[in-house]
Amino acid sequence: MAHSIDELWEDKLQPWLVERNAEQKAAYQRLWIALPIGYIAGIVAGILAMHYQGPVQLIVAAFLIPPVIAGVIGAQGLLELSKKVKRELMGQIAGVAGLSYSLKPAMPSRFSRFKEHGLLPSDDRRSFEDHFQGDVHGADFELYEAHLEKRVRTKNGTHWVTIFRGVLIRIGFPRKVEGTTVITRDKGLFNGLEAFSRSFKDKKLERIGLVDPKFEKIFEVYGNDQVIARYMLTPSFMERLLALETAFKGKGVRAVFDENSGQGELLIAAETGNQFEVSSLFKPVPERDDVMKVVGEIKQVSSIIELLVEPSQFGDHAAG
Repeated sequence: MAHSIDELWEDKLQPWLVERNAEQKAAYQRLWIALPIGYIAGIVAGILAMHYQGPVQLIVAAFLIPPVIAGVIGAQGLLELSKKVKRELMGQIAGVAGLSYSLKPAMPSRFSRFKEHGLLPSDDRRSFEDHFQGDVHGADFELYEAHLEKRVRTKNGTHWVTIFRGVLIRIGFPRKVEGTTVITRDKGLFNGLEAFSRSFKDKKLERIGLVDPKFEKIFEVYGNDQVIARYMLTPSFMERLLALETAFKGKGVRAVFDENSGQGELLIAAETGNQFEVSSLFKPVPERDDVMKVVGEIKQVSSIIELLVEPSQFGDHAAG
């Protein structure tokens, strides 16, 4: 990172968080005042419902709804404080790394291309957060988190199931990317079906074998140019792609070299769970270790992006 994160912590972040501690105490006081009021209101409402011999559902609702409403209202201050702290801290940390940060992306970058290339499953509901953008080692870079859900109907009703939660990365290369090369995970006996599916969607894509048998067991590759695909997908590049997965403690990293944008870009999806969390509803003001954990995550991303975009990723034999 361009400047010392320790200096940022000492000079700005720590004093700012000390001030937020006072806000946290006030928010907790409002919560502890609201909860007893809600419980008392629930008891009174429940007794009245029983006195007037209301139906069982009404009696239960009378007891439960007031405490729930009181809890939601009382916790609102903590929730707002948590968002405020996260927005400020992540913005400052990203700035040290030369990136901009927003809590939610205004427009999820290239999301449709992730879907079109099969890097993401079909979903019924989606949300996005933690958007980073900037120049990383000469490459235009974006990262944001995506949460995709599917509506599931059972005999007990309808509920939502998470089918993807992780990071989506776009790297616009400083040099042109040619062709389309899709890197997915090996599906064993289902590889034949995968190949048929891709040939059905895009007849130009065909299966491409990898040079290294180690990665042949992990990944399946499809592209419209055998020579270019093998030239780019060297063992060192594949190792770096897996290193990104390890850095996020995730799984299922997959990617596509996509010439669609004109100059060409690399799109990466990895199932990582919820990342970049420095605060929460019940711990809105983080400590130094919480902040440094996020700093470490951003550093790991930056260092691996540097490896991904250096000339060797186009072949260990490639010129700069």
